Amino acid sequence: MSNAIRSTALSALVAAATFGSASAALAFENDIFDDSGEVKAESNPWSVFQFGYSAYKSGHKDQAVEAYRYAAENGQLGATWKLARMYAEGDGVARDDYEAFKFFSEIARQDVEPGSPEESYMSDALVALGSYWKKGIPGSPIKPNAAAAQEYYMRAAANYRNPNAQFEMGNMFLKGEGVKASVRQAGRWFQLAAEKGHAGAQATLGNLLFQSGRVVRGLAMMTAALERASPNDRLWIRGMQEEAFALAAEADRRTAIALADDILTKGNQ
Repeated sequence: MSNAIRSTALSALVAAATFGSASAALAFENDIFDDSGEVKAESNPWSVFQFGYSAYKSGHKDQAVEAYRYAAENGQLGATWKLARMYAEGDGVARDDYEAFKFFSEIARQDVEPGSPEESYMSDALVALGSYWKKGIPGSPIKPNAAAAQEYYMRAAANYRNPNAQFEMGNMFLKGEGVKASVRQAGRWFQLAAEKGHAGAQATLGNLLFQSGRVVRGLAMMTAALERASPNDRLWIRGMQEEAFALAAEADRRTAIALADDILTKGNQ
């Protein structure tokens, strides 16, 4: 009997807590949106941004978009970044790369100090803009422009030490896109990105070392990179690594595998 009473009491407490939480969320929503579904003009931008985040996490992405848009228009850089990402990925909205480009550009126009809480928004926005300028956006005024892409990548790589931007800078120097080709400069940028754990940079740097005669070190770096790579990068890294392994002597392969394990354990110095 006592167990039944305790069980009933616990269920009542859980129900009360759930109802209270839902009621609080509903009250918060009513404080932000008017009867037409628009965000009230007097709403606090930071509170609206927080509401947008909660709405997004709970699957109400339509409300999240409205909240983020209001917060972005009132100076919340994080809300601007989130809108850019949603449009870039078609997440809760129809995918629109040009709309994402405009939001990322708004971020890039801000003055964000390295090391500030908003650094990650700026850094990611600059890389995204570099990629849009590199490839262009079909059906928009944004046409492929290697020089513009290099400018955005350089800002993210040099000012905010973004490893993705450093990797892209390495590729541009390696291929002579928007800059004068330089294997030395490419290697420098790849090294910086590799030290931060960027698998693509580590693999490409390993391939450069392999081609320059440092066979064991190059094979080891490519092998370690393959273990760390994301599914999107694993295919091209595997092709690069397997091609190099096919050209290497058996003794070099064995030594490289042992060194790759050491790299994965201790890091790539």
